[in-house]
Amino acid sequence: MRDQINQAIKEAMKAGDKRRLATLRLISAAIKDRDIAAQIDSAGQPTGTDKISDAEVLQLLQKMVKQRRESAETYRQAGRQDLADQELAEIAVIEEFLPKQLSEEETRAAVAEVVRELGSASLKDMGRTMAALKERYAGRMDFAKASAIVKELLK
Repeated sequence: MRDQINQAIKEAMKAGDKRRLATLRLISAAIKDRDIAAQIDSAGQPTGTDKISDAEVLQLLQKMVKQRRESAETYRQAGRQDLADQELAEIAVIEEFLPKQLSEEETRAAVAEVVRELGSASLKDMGRTMAALKERYAGRMDFAKASAIVKELLK
């Protein structure tokens, strides 16, 4: 994943694509920041970890997309379509590095399968169900939507 991002930075520099380059540099900086944070625990002791895992990179990228979607909506409501378009352009660049998201139908089917496999019967099983979904579908599923579907099925 890191190699893909670095390669994309080089290509954007060669192409002179300033918007793409700026977004890719933001991604790279965010990953490096997390790498540094992972090296020391909350007590200030070394953790022995020099960088975050690819799964954590995926979570970081998803968070960046979510933040930009919220910002774009805020800008749109404030009548600043130019800034909203800028956020949407950044989302498009970030999403290039994310796996294809499951559709609503695929999400429903995956949730139903996990609920059935785990024998989830009530909302008490929600945490266990969501943990299994996050383990199996990290980076591919909108867990806010999945949570709503789980609640719907476990009523």
